[in-house]
Amino acid sequence: MKSTVLRELSVFWSLLHILILFILLYRSKYSKKKTLVLTGIFMGPLVFLNVIGLTILGNEKMGQMFVLTCTIPSLFFFYLISKDQKWRFLFTFCLADTVAYWVMIVTNLLDYYLGKEQCVLMLISRLLLFPLIEWVAYHILRKPYLELQESVSKGWGIFTAMVALYYLLLIVMANFPTIITKREEYMPALLLVLVLMPLTYATIFVSLYRQLLLYRKRQSERIWQEQKIHLEAQLDSQQNLRKLQHDLKAHTITLSGLLVSGKIDEAQSYMWDMVYDMDASLQQFCANPYLNSVFSHFSQRFKKLEMELELDLKIGDEELPYMELCQILSNGLENAWDASSELPPDKRKISLQMRYNKDYLVIRMKNRCKNNLCIEEGNLPKSTKGGAEHGFGLRTIQEAARKLDGEMTCYTKKGMFILDVMIHIEPRHL
Repeated sequence: MKSTVLRELSVFWSLLHILILFILLYRSKYSKKKTLVLTGIFMGPLVFLNVIGLTILGNEKMGQMFVLTCTIPSLFFFYLISKDQKWRFLFTFCLADTVAYWVMIVTNLLDYYLGKEQCVLMLISRLLLFPLIEWVAYHILRKPYLELQESVSKGWGIFTAMVALYYLLLIVMANFPTIITKREEYMPALLLVLVLMPLTYATIFVSLYRQLLLYRKRQSERIWQEQKIHLEAQLDSQQNLRKLQHDLKAHTITLSGLLVSGKIDEAQSYMWDMVYDMDASLQQFCANPYLNSVFSHFSQRFKKLEMELELDLKIGDEELPYMELCQILSNGLENAWDASSELPPDKRKISLQMRYNKDYLVIRMKNRCKNNLCIEEGNLPKSTKGGAEHGFGLRTIQEAARKLDGEMTCYTKKGMFILDVMIHIEPRHL
């Protein structure tokens, strides 16, 4: 009777900590408080019913039914409240379940061979192992793992398949056709699987972590590129100011000479020519100084490569989210530069339109591209920097647009690459 109570307590403890481990690693679409309340309402009775089933049906029978009585119901529940869908969610779910099930099998075997099936060693080992695993999950794995879920969108399917197969393999080997302790000739195979599983998981996490490092590197490169563009724009502006300052001295001497000589009409004509030249050199593309610096910088670059740049800007000097807009414009024009620089001079043409549509600012950027480039609307092309068409900058544009409650799409049509961005602008800005 004592061993039965201890087994039930250890099972309850295990099921409780499967939930804790999973909650530490996954992202709910609700607040932490609401998530915990919903989890308690649904999973509390489910855990209780499984413990009751263990008491009535026994360890072997419940081990064979566990997938149906606990795994599948909890899978559907957490899928409904999860922020991540599809493979990222399934990987996290299978990972938590498999790790917990691995602990349960190992502690069962320890109790069978060393504890004489009194369940004391099993309970003590579970009391220690689960908090230890959760400490590692929270203090070491949680932060990089949540960042991985946010930044890495591909590769989760194959990892999910591996983890799910391990989970099924452990269930089958440990419980079918009978519990493993009644089939000791298969014990070496189970032990090999128990050793191989942590090694496989370590390989998976190393692979995912390398993807995270690559993502961080790309983010850093994009930030440096944006800073470089802004610094170059400021440098161009300073150089233009220095040139104007130098030219003004010469203009002042000329005007002074004309006025001293009494040539008023000539001085007036000279002054209007001087004003026209100053306006042209300042390159006032729009009233917004932040956006104007970006346009000025790329205009100079395009001229050096004999590119044709058409600007159609229907914006004024109103307040705009210039940080995100500069990101969008800088990355879009940089991509257009990369793609156009590989084309013959007569094919180098870039156009940019900015205008309002109700509460949204709409941006359309078009540039000629290689005829073999084909991108369907809604898909992002792969970066091919160093053979470049349109690179990682598109992801930065997409992220910046979504920050402003907007969206981005791109596609090719008749030899043109078209980038459309729509961002939400508060009515007071219009």
